[in-house]
Amino acid sequence: MINNHKILAIIPARGGSKGIHRKNLRAIAGKPLIAWTIEEARQSKYIDRIVVSTEDEEIKQVSTLFGSEVLDRPEELSQDDTPGIEPVLHALDVINGYDYVVLLQPTSILRKIDDIDGGIEHCINNNFYSCVSVCEPDKSPYWMYNFNESGRLTPIIDMKSIARRQDLPKSYVLNGALYVAKVEWLKEHKSFLRSETAGYLMTKERSIDIDTEMDLLIAEYVINFARIGNSNLLK
Repeated sequence: MINNHKILAIIPARGGSKGIHRKNLRAIAGKPLIAWTIEEARQSKYIDRIVVSTEDEEIKQVSTLFGSEVLDRPEELSQDDTPGIEPVLHALDVINGYDYVVLLQPTSILRKIDDIDGGIEHCINNNFYSCVSVCEPDKSPYWMYNFNESGRLTPIIDMKSIARRQDLPKSYVLNGALYVAKVEWLKEHKSFLRSETAGYLMTKERSIDIDTEMDLLIAEYVINFARIGNSNLLK
């Protein structure tokens, strides 16, 4: 609890996955992928309740083993084309009595407790309706192009040429690690992202979102490298 506000954390974890088979249960550095988010959330100073929303029996068992409650998610909300907000709204329809909700995607396994609690503090202490985590992109959108009908490159952002990377305007991208919102506001607007939404800056190193086998390999390498004391990436 923070400032007398009760906080519910929701971890959405369906059994199906197109990119990586049974992704939420894949072993990463000795633990199922979903366990990393559950264990980190359990360290929060502010989260009052953690719930994994899933339709999958094995994910339910693993989530319980690592200390989370589970919420049965209807099959119709567990499809490839189900919007990400739907499991959150379903959980808020079932679970009452909370002022803020925190969405923690299990694919952000390098996210640390400092990121979770820092984002919650940023949202609540500044009285924002919602707050989402961002990081600096690997490639600036000011250096991105489309092909036109004749095959020539046209800039996505129309501006005069900038020769040096250091002179580019700062830009930020959603990293998918953390979403915080007032419950009643989210129920009304059905989206974490609106003109009122604030950003919470995370490091690129802790912003890996696991979507491919390569992402899995990178995340596991970072974790193992940090374990032997050779990296400050996760500190």
